[in-house]
Parts: sequence; C-alpha cells; structure tokens
Amino acid sequence: METRQDIMGKTSTTGGTSTSKPAAQERRGTRRCKITQLMRIRPSDPEKEHFDDMRGTLSVSRSGVYFQTSEPGYEIGMRLFVTLPYSQAPMSLNREYLAEVVRRNPLSTGMFGIGLKILMEMGVQQPSEPGFSNSVW
Repeated sequence: METRQDIMGKTSTTGGTSTSKPAAQERRGTRRCKITQLMRIRPSDPEKEHFDDMRGTLSVSRSGVYFQTSEPGYEIGMRLFVTLPYSQAPMSLNREYLAEVVRRNPLSTGMFGIGLKILMEMGVQQPSEPGFSNSVW
C-alpha cells in the first residue's frame, strides 16, 4: 500500500503511469538553523592577505556556518579564525573557532555565499579594555 508521501514523490508520465523522482541526498551531518548572529572572521594564515570581516550568519549548525559577504579574499580550503557570536560589550564571552572555507558561490548581487566547516574550538575570548587591542594585526 502506498503512503501519501510515496504518492507525492511520483510524477505522472504521458502514458498515465507514475515514475519516482530521484531523491536529493542530504550531505549535511547536522541540522541547520536559520538564525542571525554577528561573527568576526579573519584569515589564520599570516601569508594570506589580511581582512577582518564582520558578518551576520544566515544558517548555522553544530559543524558549520553559511553567510554572505562582499569580501573577495575567501578561497576554498582557506583556514579562518571565526569568533561566534561576536560582541564588543564589556564582560561578553566570545568563542573563537578554527574553520575552513568549504563553499564559495558568487551571487547575482555581486556578493559571495560562503560556507564554513568548524574544525575546532580555540577558546573563549573577552573583549579588550578600551584603548588596548587583542589583535596582532
């Protein structure tokens, strides 16, 4: 007996018989949530052109992040330091991660869609005192 889901997955042909659509395989290992959190992204390789990108996430999972940016310096395979969520508020605890660019899609708006895979947590970062900088750049 066919279920409603089985029937909805089929398409009619001109002969009146049904054929099954090939199911798109989900490659993600964990579910994603469409939430917006501010993050700070910097290259981890000192040989790469430096940038300090502040963006909001579009989609987040336990193992990855997707966002849009106008920064052209992202390359597939590039390693990054990602602070997520990011805040400069006093006493905020920002978590920093090492991530790798696994997706870079040019968008019709002139921006890029970037997918990051979280590799490991680097630790908790506290914002610096006014007039002092945590950055080595």
